[in-house]
Amino acid sequence: MEKNPMGTNIVTQVGILVHDIEKSIKEFAAILGMDEPGYITTGTLEETQGEFRGQPCDARAKLAFFKVGTELTIELIEPDEKPSTWREDLDKYGEGVHHLAFNINGMKTVVSNLEKFGFPMIQKGEYQGGRYAYIDSRSKFKTLIELLEND
Repeated sequence: MEKNPMGTNIVTQVGILVHDIEKSIKEFAAILGMDEPGYITTGTLEETQGEFRGQPCDARAKLAFFKVGTELTIELIEPDEKPSTWREDLDKYGEGVHHLAFNINGMKTVVSNLEKFGFPMIQKGEYQGGRYAYIDSRSKFKTLIELLEND
């Protein structure tokens, strides 16, 4: 088995599910002493080519990003009601940490490496400038892993 199946051990993002992104932005900005970053909305199915559990995923989410150091970002995620890992976890576990993200190279290889650990990919998609995959690592990490590959 590979010594480092992801090719990195540097966490670049902590993703947190929230019910109300505008309220959460205000709260995080106040506690962190930062300006409110605003939020973006993820792309449509046609833009993201998203899949959730092997099926087309047209779910969308509002995302806000707080840069909290040289390499770490806190991502707030407010999902819509359509099926996705975001909606599934918010409904099942409530607000809180959803994932730890790592910037990687070679998405297919890294996904394959993690599957050998028994960590299946449950959602994937494209975004402008790259792609993401959520890996179900909850059995050992108690949270998901997100892989981010930028072009």
